[in-house]
Amino acid sequence: MFGAAWLALAWRPLYPQDWALENVLSLFTAWWLLRLHRHSPLSDVAYILLLLFGLAHELGAHFTYAEVPYDAWSRRLLHFSPDAFFGFSRNEYDRLVHFSFGLLCFRPMREALTASLPQSRSVALALTAAVMVAISALYELLEWAAALLFGGDLGVAYLGTQGDLWDAQKDMALALLGTLIALACSLVAARYDRASRLST
Repeated sequence: MFGAAWLALAWRPLYPQDWALENVLSLFTAWWLLRLHRHSPLSDVAYILLLLFGLAHELGAHFTYAEVPYDAWSRRLLHFSPDAFFGFSRNEYDRLVHFSFGLLCFRPMREALTASLPQSRSVALALTAAVMVAISALYELLEWAAALLFGGDLGVAYLGTQGDLWDAQKDMALALLGTLIALACSLVAARYDRASRLST
């Protein structure tokens, strides 16, 4: 499913160079997941979560994150403007995807870390949260380095700050928020599983 969506969104992207740059990490992640699947496959739920995040990322790569026309689509289909309702003055799609990274990729990362580094559940959850936050910060540094390296329109399109000096910090904060929500859901699920086992 991801391959089909990838091919569709690879067709005539708005900025081909930015699309190529955005997809370096996508291809690396796909390669890593294929290698991981051979000896430690993730759960179906984890793969579905990764698919959802991958589709959101590829949509951002096709249009660039700053130009995904989510508000126009919402107005056309639902007769509702998220930008007007929430008072957004910029395209917020990138913020949604950073939040989604924390929320959707937490479980797959936990499963991958647990498979390669067996440990107690509490240590696994704490380690996963730390790794997610570290990846978020590293990605912001990579964005900054790529913007400096390529410069011009490509650097601006890839960085996608839209004039917000605190863009990187807000992106990391939203990834952290998504991570904390996913962590809380994992803790609730663990408590529910424990209660279910005790009752039987």
